[in-house]
Amino acid sequence: MSLIHHVVTGAGQPPVVFVHGIACSHTDWDAQARVLSRSHQTVAVDLRGHGQSPGTAAECSIERYGADVAEVMRALDLPPAVIVGHSMGCRVVTEAALQAPERTAGLILVDGSQFAASMGPVMKERFDRPDGYREMIGGWFTDMFTVRSDRTAASAVMVRAATLAPEIGMKMLTDLVRYDITRFSSALTCVRVPVMAIQTTYSNEKRDRTTMRPGQNTPFLDMLRANVASLRVEIIEDTGHFPQLDEPARTNALMTDFLAGLR
Repeated sequence: MSLIHHVVTGAGQPPVVFVHGIACSHTDWDAQARVLSRSHQTVAVDLRGHGQSPGTAAECSIERYGADVAEVMRALDLPPAVIVGHSMGCRVVTEAALQAPERTAGLILVDGSQFAASMGPVMKERFDRPDGYREMIGGWFTDMFTVRSDRTAASAVMVRAATLAPEIGMKMLTDLVRYDITRFSSALTCVRVPVMAIQTTYSNEKRDRTTMRPGQNTPFLDMLRANVASLRVEIIEDTGHFPQLDEPARTNALMTDFLAGLR
């Protein structure tokens, strides 16, 4: 397969590489690329089977996605970049950093989480039902927004999620559980660059989602603190799962500050 679809804008170092979550696309980062490209080269990718990148379920995994992002960074001959991942993309950027350490200056994890092992059987049972996958993904995406979210933007994200090929969606949700319980923590211990976590929601073991408040701690943040050598945690309160859409100005400001600290 040729390089995954990617959009390059702006100039300046360090470059910023944006990686979306499951059932999403590079356009989720438009507000960030628009601002950061004034002083940085930005690259926004579509992962396999998403957006404008083709892909089959057999080709999709967190490790393969990370390798694809690393391959784009090498093909563009990027100097060490900050790789930004949202949701599922937090795992992908971790893998990209491990596969291209010489191209990585830092990581930004936007509203990440970690699946519990107990979710594996739950998802399999749902997938075995008629329309079980679509009902589950529809409910999860509805919970990713709040009453403060822009209704038009939220609706567009939910419609897009519903159009992801079910075989890819089910494969990647299953793979997320596999990655989270077997590799995520250990992979993070191998990251040797500064990491910032921008956290806005908390998902419990049943994937019930609530917004965060300043100073709040979660098992996911505990996991990061235990495994990441250089970690900065920032909480944007009363915000849904997509702070890059719901709170673009605050998200951009945090990213800009993190980038400035690397110079």
